[in-house]
Amino acid sequence: MKSIKTLGQFIIEKQADHPYAKGELSRLLRDIGIAAKIVNREVNKAGLANILGDAGSVNIQGEGQKMLDIYANEQFISALTSGGECCIVVSEENEDCVYIDNEVSQDAKYIVAIDPLDGSSNIDVNVSVGTIFSIYRRKSTEGRATLEDVLQRGTDQIAAGYIIYGSSTMLVYTTGKGVNGFTLDPSIGEFCLSHPHMQMPKEGNIYSINEGYYAHFPDGVKKYIKYCQVEDAKTHRPYTSRYTGSMVADLHRSLVKGGIYMYPMTAHAPLGKLRLVYECNPMAFLVEQAGGKASNGYERILELEVKEPHQRSAIFIGSENMVNKAEEMIACFSPQGTKRSFEGVVSIQ
Repeated sequence: MKSIKTLGQFIIEKQADHPYAKGELSRLLRDIGIAAKIVNREVNKAGLANILGDAGSVNIQGEGQKMLDIYANEQFISALTSGGECCIVVSEENEDCVYIDNEVSQDAKYIVAIDPLDGSSNIDVNVSVGTIFSIYRRKSTEGRATLEDVLQRGTDQIAAGYIIYGSSTMLVYTTGKGVNGFTLDPSIGEFCLSHPHMQMPKEGNIYSINEGYYAHFPDGVKKYIKYCQVEDAKTHRPYTSRYTGSMVADLHRSLVKGGIYMYPMTAHAPLGKLRLVYECNPMAFLVEQAGGKASNGYERILELEVKEPHQRSAIFIGSENMVNKAEEMIACFSPQGTKRSFEGVVSIQ
């Protein structure tokens, strides 16, 4: 009989990859896994527990909050607070950083950035949603951690991953030593290693983008979409279009099957819409570790300067060859000097 390796066992085995951590990183990852199980329970019984629908409030992004957004946010912050390894939490649902100053966290060395429930607009219609997380080691060595500890480039991440709450619940993460996926076995209540050494195919035949905004995309993005749709036997086109409105769900499919996920800049959001710190950077780190690529159309996502916690960015992420082709089209038809050209909008200098 094949032996089952749980997330906890796997983390302990890999603890030697980060000797400076002395077990703190392992405990922090386990805290995230525990919170994920609690959120998964509520997601799975959402229709029975009267937690569907709008909460009647908005987050810092100006987006309406679902009741499950708030619940998931509370659970992850609670787990990270009680665990004692985290000094700051940056969340999509909180305007300000959450500083953890209790006794168990006074010597904490880690910062966690999190999107507690990505794609939550899908909850009411029973489509997969997820959680995205990123872990940094604080730079300061004395006193209370500061905002400067939060504003680190994606290249400084020491761990990142996501949880997808779908037909099965999976936790996929990296600590910079490859990517591994764990599926929650509800019969024992444990995440078990199910997808070791995950690798993203260099090519794919699926593209994910909200084509409802097509008229507002830069010319280079429009050209790439048309390229995806044109028949060509040599490059196995046309590609298939798949878009769920959940970055975690769409990118998980690309990780397994190959493909590209795109959320470009638009006339209404010239810097892009997704958040760099707790959406783009963690997914970029994970995808690169799996052999994929992540770009804002012009530059590597992980090298972008972080100026504030809720900073936005465009993203093109997935199979390396597909992202390369998208970058090629953008460079040709929407050069970076103008970051152009939006239909009916003057170029942004």
